[in-house]
Parts: sequence; C-alpha cells; structure tokens
Amino acid sequence: MTPLHLKVEADGQRADQFLAQALPQLTRSAAQRLLEEGAVTRNGLPVKKNYKTCLGDELVVVLPDPAPVDILPQNIPLDVVYEDDDVIAVNKPVGLVVHPAAGHPDGTLVNALLYHCGNSLSGINGALRPGIVHRIDRDTSGLILAAKNDFAHLALAAQLQDHSLYREYEAVCVGNLKEDRGTISAPIARHPTDRKKMAVNFLHGREAVTHWQVLARFPGHTHIQCRLETGRTHQIRVHMAYAGHPLLGDVVYGAKKPYPGLAGQCLHARRLSFVHPRTGERLTLECPLPPWFEQVLTKLGHLV
Repeated sequence: MTPLHLKVEADGQRADQFLAQALPQLTRSAAQRLLEEGAVTRNGLPVKKNYKTCLGDELVVVLPDPAPVDILPQNIPLDVVYEDDDVIAVNKPVGLVVHPAAGHPDGTLVNALLYHCGNSLSGINGALRPGIVHRIDRDTSGLILAAKNDFAHLALAAQLQDHSLYREYEAVCVGNLKEDRGTISAPIARHPTDRKKMAVNFLHGREAVTHWQVLARFPGHTHIQCRLETGRTHQIRVHMAYAGHPLLGDVVYGAKKPYPGLAGQCLHARRLSFVHPRTGERLTLECPLPPWFEQVLTKLGHLV
C-alpha cells in the first residue's frame, strides 16, 4: 500500500487521536493498532500512541491492504456528471447513503459504484469505502467525487488537505443574516455527549472554516452559498447552527420538527473544482439545484 503523508496542523494532540481524526475510516482503536505495529513513522522512526504531535510534523502511515469483504455490486442508477479512467463525479440524490455502515449494509453509493466501475476503485479508504475521497450526508444532495485508483486517490486527498479542492454548496437557513457575506471560523469536534453529532469546540476541535454569502432573502429565511475551506463532518450544518441560523429542515442541529416537503436539511453540493491528478488540468463541475430545492425557494418566495 502506498504510504500516506499527513501534516500536523496543531500542537499537543495524541498521535492516536490525530490519526482517528485525520483518517475518518479509522477508529481510535484501529489507529492505536497501527501505532503499536510500527505502521506510523515520523522522521523514519516509529511513533508511539501517546506521542504528542507538534505543528509541522509529518506522519507517514502505511495502511494495511483492505480485507476482503462481501459488498454486493448493485444496479442503482447513478447521475454521472464526469468520468474518466481516474475519477468519477456523481450527483448524489437525497436519501442515498455514501458507504455501508451499521443500519445500511447495502443500497449505498459504494454498492452502485462497484456495479458501475467494477474493480476500478481505489482501495486506500478501506474495504467498506472503496474510492470514496470525501463524503456528504445522506440527506444532502449534490456532487461527490470518487477515485478509481490509488494514484488518483492520493492526489485528491492531498488537495483536500491543502484546501485546494474547491467545494461550494447552496443552502437555505432559518432567520435573516444581517450581513451579505461572512466567514465562520470555529473548530469542530465530536459532540461531548452525543456521538452522532458534531459541535464547535475551541479546546479540542479541528480547524474549520466556512465562507458564506447571501443569494436571496425571504421572510424568516435566507438562501445562501457556502464555500468550504476545510471539510469537517457536518461542517456547514454545525457552523450555521452555531451562528444562530440552522439549516431549514435540519432536525439534528435545528428545529426538531421536519419541514414539510423536505427529507432532511436544505443543502446541496452545487460545485466542485479540483486539479486532475493525471493531466494537471483544473476541472470545475456543477450540478443544478434539484427540483425539491427549487420548490422550497418557490414556496418561500410566495410568502413574500
């Protein structure tokens, strides 16, 4: 397996904790096993699990080859926005889970990709998440990128880490934002009591930056565009709720009652831009707002 090079962005974090956050496919115990097995090095020397990271450190991780598992390729329709021998970009619908997990053993985007791409998917993210470079929530629609080989995956992962992989979303949030644009810079970590949620945490969180601007204003709601500088779990949802403007329909971070006509939060991954790992050309992909999102805007417009 090709080694992964991870740059440390903050001081004083235990190595096993850093690995579990930097590589979402790893649990804390799995990170500890890698450290115990000498699969993580710094300056050519094995790193101990209780090592405290320093800003500027580079940890080299050699992940084990994916264990064979029985993930069934399934003929689930895919809205393919772009595809070549190295990458595939899909417009994911609301309700489609990205990869198999507890409660969702099949019927996922990974099952669909295995059917569509055959064996041409990167193995870096493990057996359960072949090809998956980044994720979007089940009830978020829009563009998601997958890698067909390890070469492409490493190149795209590096762009995620240095923030050059551009991701732009559109959302509707509750309330009226006072300014026309702004930036939310607030670190995010796992919620201290609810492990299914994330939260702003200035002591233990990882850097998270969201840039937003207003596209349209409605009574009690605002249509916004969000650009991710970082890519933490639930980042836009957490940041907008932290700012006092949770996303419309977000029953986790906002009102507990679902919004009529929405299966979840009103959030769509609209644009994606990255440097192609093989050609060096910057590609910009876009998918239009889905009909349900347009219907929400129309309904809010009628309230004016």
